[in-house]
Amino acid sequence: MNDTINDAFRFRPLAILAGGYLTINFLLRLVLWWQFGSPSGVAFGQLPFTLASGAANDLIELVYLLLPLSLYLLLLPRRFGNSRWHRRLLALGTYLTLFGGVYLAVAEYFFFEEFDSRFNLVAVDYLIYPHEVLVNIRDTYPVVPVLLANALLCALLWWLLWPMISSGLKRRAPLRGRGKTFIVHALLVAVAVAGHSTDSLARSDNRVANEIGANGISSLFRAFRTNDLSFDRYYRTIDSQQAFRLARGELARGQGVGFASGDQTDLNRTYAAKPTGLGSMNVVVIVEESLGAGFVGAYGDNRGLTPNFDRLAADGLLFRNAFATGTRTVRGLEAITLSFPPIPSESIVKRPGSEHIANWGKVMRENGYHTSFLYGGYGYFDNMNHFYESNGFALSDRTDIPDPAFANIWGVSDEDLFRHALDYYDGLQKGGQPFFSIIMTTSNHTPYTFPPGIPGVSTEGGGRKAGVRYADYALGRLFAMAPQHAWFDNTLFVIVADHDARVYGRAQVPVKRYRIPLLVYGPGRVAPGAVETPTSQMDIAPTLLGLLGLPYTAPFYGEDVLAARAGQFHPILLNHNHDVALLLADRLVVLGLNRRAATYRYDSAADRLEPLPVDRELTDLATAYYQTAFELFNTHSYQ
Repeated sequence: MNDTINDAFRFRPLAILAGGYLTINFLLRLVLWWQFGSPSGVAFGQLPFTLASGAANDLIELVYLLLPLSLYLLLLPRRFGNSRWHRRLLALGTYLTLFGGVYLAVAEYFFFEEFDSRFNLVAVDYLIYPHEVLVNIRDTYPVVPVLLANALLCALLWWLLWPMISSGLKRRAPLRGRGKTFIVHALLVAVAVAGHSTDSLARSDNRVANEIGANGISSLFRAFRTNDLSFDRYYRTIDSQQAFRLARGELARGQGVGFASGDQTDLNRTYAAKPTGLGSMNVVVIVEESLGAGFVGAYGDNRGLTPNFDRLAADGLLFRNAFATGTRTVRGLEAITLSFPPIPSESIVKRPGSEHIANWGKVMRENGYHTSFLYGGYGYFDNMNHFYESNGFALSDRTDIPDPAFANIWGVSDEDLFRHALDYYDGLQKGGQPFFSIIMTTSNHTPYTFPPGIPGVSTEGGGRKAGVRYADYALGRLFAMAPQHAWFDNTLFVIVADHDARVYGRAQVPVKRYRIPLLVYGPGRVAPGAVETPTSQMDIAPTLLGLLGLPYTAPFYGEDVLAARAGQFHPILLNHNHDVALLLADRLVVLGLNRRAATYRYDSAADRLEPLPVDRELTDLATAYYQTAFELFNTHSYQ
């Protein structure tokens, strides 16, 4: 009996640290529900289950986290445990553990505020580039006050808990008894490995409720494990021949274009030159960082944040229902450059094997164009330089802009980038060769810092609205200067966002937050108007090529929306963390890990998803798009 009591005392640090961890996470969940859950429809009645499932997730995660300490307490001799050096070491370890737990909770709060989610693939991306991310965090959040407050709070917690933790080491606890306790702990780890996953208790139809109930550390490790997934291992699949048959059937529908070969796994279609096309005009695609349609006046916003874009929209061809394919810059660049589906879970821009694949630039070079990628930051970030260079683009990034008027951790100001672009295109104009260029901006991003003295911007004090105002201001400056250049009259401009500023909401895939601005601007060459047809970033290349009338052969998954028949819909593909989706008219199919599939009716006016019985035909089509894309990329056949 005494041995049992002494064993319990020896392992008391486990119980105390576990209690602290559970308390911190309980309080964090209450705050997350109050700040983000309740506004997203997580009712008070759902809170008990959310808290209970969260506590269960935390307990399971503690089984893993405390195993090293459990092993240490098993092997620790009593005489060393009571030594002065060991007590100091344990005291320091206890304090650092408390500090880490509280600081992690604060970090989770700010991450949830930004992404409406526990740590996910975005967090993994951030850890890959620590310099940029740490400087961004320092410039965006009150890091020093948070650290100081955290240090003081944890000092108080340590003062309260240390006497109870240290007292357990004074009792005699035989190795045999300690071994029994450790074996129980090890068995619990085995049970957790075999029977529980991060989302095992995600039972709500409200995504935010599931995120609040999740465990942040478990979510982060899951994101690391699934950062580069095999589609055919983790997602729903169908017979490969059926998948290609469905994909080919959809891609050929209504376009009047035949496939380049009889090979059923070849998606290449051949488009003849159009005598009615605009011809070999220059094309400049301006990809605006984080500019969701919800910020833009031309899409219904009444805050007056984008007067310059709105003015351009009145004289250009505005696509009123345009969608991003994902929530990251590389997803937008992937879709625009490659016309390729957003296969889970990492963009192929960052994957090995993305070299020398079918892309818009290749088509343009075959039509005599010079192709380039201009970026305001350092192009090593997110593998952009390697991706574009290995696919035939000339590169120009932050290293080619030696004396910018303003720069932050992400890159030069949009004004500096646009001035550089004007000079760059002047050089190309002298060669007499038409050019195709993609410009990627950086200013509309945390920490939202800009050149001083800009009306309506510097007084904003930073933040998203200031970011949008400045991005629009810089865009206005570009189009004030560009008409003075010789190449302007023979240039089509495409202005499009890479993704929305923040993708959030209760839905499994919050469709409304994927809406982005898309404008084709060519004064005197493209008649002003509006296109109501749902349009993906994947459709930009085929649509512009059709507008120019250039001949080409390519396996693009996007379609020329200007050639579509009135009332005809085509699939819009979306990626949200680990889930991928297909939207067709008002039906949404979501494919998830563990081969999950769900069908919804999407009410765009109310921005609401209504669960429906599984639509087998539409689910097969969604599967076909992602499965064939993964197979073509994985076998180096997207050529």
